[in-house]
Amino acid sequence: MSGLQEQSGGARSSNLSCVWAVAESKAGTLTQCLGVGRQFDPEPVAKLISRTRGIKRLFEPPLFRKREKRPELVISCGFRAEPAVLQIKSAYGGRPLTVHLQRPRIEGYDLVFVSRHDWVDELADRPNYHKMVGVPHQITWARLAPLREEARQRFSPDGRPIAALFVGGSNGAYLYDEGTLVKIKHAVRQLSDAGWCVVASVSRRSEDNTQQALMSLKSEHVFVWDRLSDNPYLAYMAAADAFVVAKDSITMPCEALATGKPVFSLDLTNVEGPRLEKFERYHRDLQNTLQLTRPFEGTIYPYTYEPLDETKRIASVIRAEMKQDKS
Repeated sequence: MSGLQEQSGGARSSNLSCVWAVAESKAGTLTQCLGVGRQFDPEPVAKLISRTRGIKRLFEPPLFRKREKRPELVISCGFRAEPAVLQIKSAYGGRPLTVHLQRPRIEGYDLVFVSRHDWVDELADRPNYHKMVGVPHQITWARLAPLREEARQRFSPDGRPIAALFVGGSNGAYLYDEGTLVKIKHAVRQLSDAGWCVVASVSRRSEDNTQQALMSLKSEHVFVWDRLSDNPYLAYMAAADAFVVAKDSITMPCEALATGKPVFSLDLTNVEGPRLEKFERYHRDLQNTLQLTRPFEGTIYPYTYEPLDETKRIASVIRAEMKQDKS
């Protein structure tokens, strides 16, 4: 099996003796697998699928070797992982429980979790298919709480409330053009003028012009990650009393909703088409149906909701399936 890379964690001790996370090295897909996998094993084995093409693929290590300990659970995300996971299942006599965190293109998984905005009615007739809100991830309040006091002292020593602003990049549904950058700058100024301390961060997809626009706003009460120092994302999340998240991300709103703090969605320049429709379905579901987020319209205000923990809920479904298999 060429074109596949391997990366293993350290010693493991938990409910399961061996959990594999199979995904591309893209942060968005891998973090979903690791988030769910760590509900069973603190250090899942990450099996990374390379996108290398041509003769270079011949020199890459195989995804796995039969002498490796058989995994009890294999969790994957992304269409490139699907053939590899089914190879693993076949190689170990069909015994690992296989879970996919996306609607797969090929059948053969034991459990599949599909985001509500990607769900279609025909899937309701498949007992191994389950809906999920957004996507799972690795953020929990238990992970953030120990960081909160120090982070708040660092960014707001005078006790101002802290708003975390997270932005991404153009993705076929939204465009980070001059209009979007004006909206981002205006949002930061509105919050700062209202007495908020703003901690702002770009993502891996952010273009240089987005970074530059944010950097131009730096002040005593506006902190911007410079992409040179260590990523302060966890510190920003721990410190925040509220979040403003650009609409081009599926994962970041879900991570923010794990905190129980208010989460506001920031509109961007739209790119008409099916990809925009998908993202807008997602945001309508969070805002209108589930009442979890609010649109950002210049102000932040308190509201309450039950913190979202789809990662834990997905793990409970997997545990129930594994228990049934053993009975």
